[in-house]
Amino acid sequence: MNREEFYRFVSQSKGNESNICQIYAIKDGDTVYDENWHSYKTEDAVNVNSVTKGVMALLAGIAIDKGLVGVEQKVIDFFPDYQVKRGEKTIYDVTVKHLITMTAPYKGKSEPWKKVCTSDDWTLAILDYLGGRNGITGEFRYATLGIQILAGIIERATGEKCIDLANDSLFEPLGLPKRIIHGDSSKEDQFDFFMNKNPRKYEWYSDPQGNVTAGWGLCMSARDMAVIGTMVLNGGMYNGRRIISEEYMKVMLTPHIKLGERFGFMNYGYLWYKPYDDRQVYAAIGDSGNIIYVNRDKNVSVGMTGTFKPRIFDRVEFIETKILPMFD
Repeated sequence: MNREEFYRFVSQSKGNESNICQIYAIKDGDTVYDENWHSYKTEDAVNVNSVTKGVMALLAGIAIDKGLVGVEQKVIDFFPDYQVKRGEKTIYDVTVKHLITMTAPYKGKSEPWKKVCTSDDWTLAILDYLGGRNGITGEFRYATLGIQILAGIIERATGEKCIDLANDSLFEPLGLPKRIIHGDSSKEDQFDFFMNKNPRKYEWYSDPQGNVTAGWGLCMSARDMAVIGTMVLNGGMYNGRRIISEEYMKVMLTPHIKLGERFGFMNYGYLWYKPYDDRQVYAAIGDSGNIIYVNRDKNVSVGMTGTFKPRIFDRVEFIETKILPMFD
């Protein structure tokens, strides 16, 4: 379908596409698609949910490039004042790499959302769940709250708040707006942050200590994500400026574990997905269809935002079958 037909298709959709707010694509360094729905504008921002994790992987790379964090370093080394629970031994073996490949072990069968998100310090609260009796198994365990620990590591290693590091070393060098801390973190506000369908400010959700939520809660536009994708596409370079080392970007995108059916049998690097074994396609993926899509074979980056809608996760196939043909 052509661009007019595609716009109508999304506008009239009653299904999975009905929540799409923005799509922005950059190919060969030029903007080739910029469209918005539901009264959104290009400069509006959306809570991009777990795409936030992909940005955290980039911040980890910045800290690693500075020599302040090592992927094989033990997590507990960054929290010398933390009181380990009696009888807990596994936590001493968990490394930064375990966190960013989602192979860190946690106690319990599900994430302790209520316990963590009603605490005063979300990083310390989730540390209480790191480890467990089974030891390090190497098993993939998707843990949104666990990435909160990564934020604590970065802040303790750099002496800088994650939001300041992101603004100074990522967003501003890419020509993107600075983010501000969201502020409120009450139960009612958390619900509104996820469910409200109106555009958001350039903000990042935070706990009562002013620490950013590392697994969700970063607000970006589709353009923001396409620009970040272009930097990833170019191995850490943007407009001739080195943002993150090529060495780290290569390792970040290298498959470290093969995922199961729930995640479409994709490969997983450092908080980024590689959907296919034999193609250079990469993605940072969030609920409600939020995504940074990077395709090195076609030299294209796509950002897509969507308001809250359950059971929408992977838009890779949608991008490749519906969006790319419009300008390929």
